[in-house]
Amino acid sequence: MPPRYPIIHATRDSDTSRFLHAEQVDLEFSNGEHRTYERLKGHGLGAVIIVPMLDDETVLLVREYGVGLDRYELGLPKGRLDQDETVEQGADRELKEEVGYGARKLKILHNLSLSPAYMTHMAHVVLAQDLYPERLPGDEPEEMEVVPWKLSELHTLVVRDDVTEGRSIAALFLAREYLAGRLQGTR
Repeated sequence: MPPRYPIIHATRDSDTSRFLHAEQVDLEFSNGEHRTYERLKGHGLGAVIIVPMLDDETVLLVREYGVGLDRYELGLPKGRLDQDETVEQGADRELKEEVGYGARKLKILHNLSLSPAYMTHMAHVVLAQDLYPERLPGDEPEEMEVVPWKLSELHTLVVRDDVTEGRSIAALFLAREYLAGRLQGTR
């Protein structure tokens, strides 16, 4: 049964946001050319996107409503880091809140930008292994559906209409390559 979408009661432009603010940046390039760019500057301490491996072949995805596209998307669990929290601690907390598992083994694979042409946002890609059941209360308005998916079927996942978030897709490929021993230079 398809999910029931939230009802949008109103939309309006926001002069302030608790997540982002716009700033103008005056630049001079090496050839002497001057330009003013605008960029969205995030607040906070950064973010994590977690690749939770239930076993050597199975990743756990979540189905979550995205207001930007006004639809449910299938992707990886993710979230902002809290004050005084390491990347690994934030990844483990988000995993417990969104998926209902903790991880005994966490590895930072890489950092991904969202749109470097106009955003400062970066997310740490964290591989989570040796999972165990544990749930923490989260800040999501509804419980997310957890969907197991075989990494060997990644090629069928990325062409689905409900899988469009680039960071999730990139993080899945990074994890697959790392687990296969083909990813060099990870931290």
